[in-house]
Parts: sequence; structure tokens; C-alpha cells
Amino acid sequence: MESGSRTENPPGRTYSRFADVIGTFIALLTLIMPIVAIAHFSSVDSSVLLSPPGNLDK
Repeated sequence: MESGSRTENPPGRTYSRFADVIGTFIALLTLIMPIVAIAHFSSVDSSVLLSPPGNLDK
């Protein structure tokens, strides 16, 4: 190979569509999961949490 000839894949970052899709999925999951967790756990009925353990039969 001559020193002036080009190679098909230059050194450096190689483009991978699969890696971009996985990275986007992880980024979205990182942003969405805290919101889902907060919404789920904040919707718990507070009267169940505040009632004394002995009064569950009523």
C-alpha cells in the first residue's frame, strides 16, 4: 500500500447505527424512569400509610 493512498475506514471513531440507537434508548430511559417512579410512588393512598397498624380491620 502506498503512503498516499486512502484507506476505506480512517482511524478514529467508527460510526455504528446500533450503538446510536442503544445510546438513545439508555438516555431516554434515564430521563423517563425517575418521572415514572415519582408518579407511581406519589399516587399511593396516604390514608393507608397514616393509619395505625391496629386499625386495619375497620
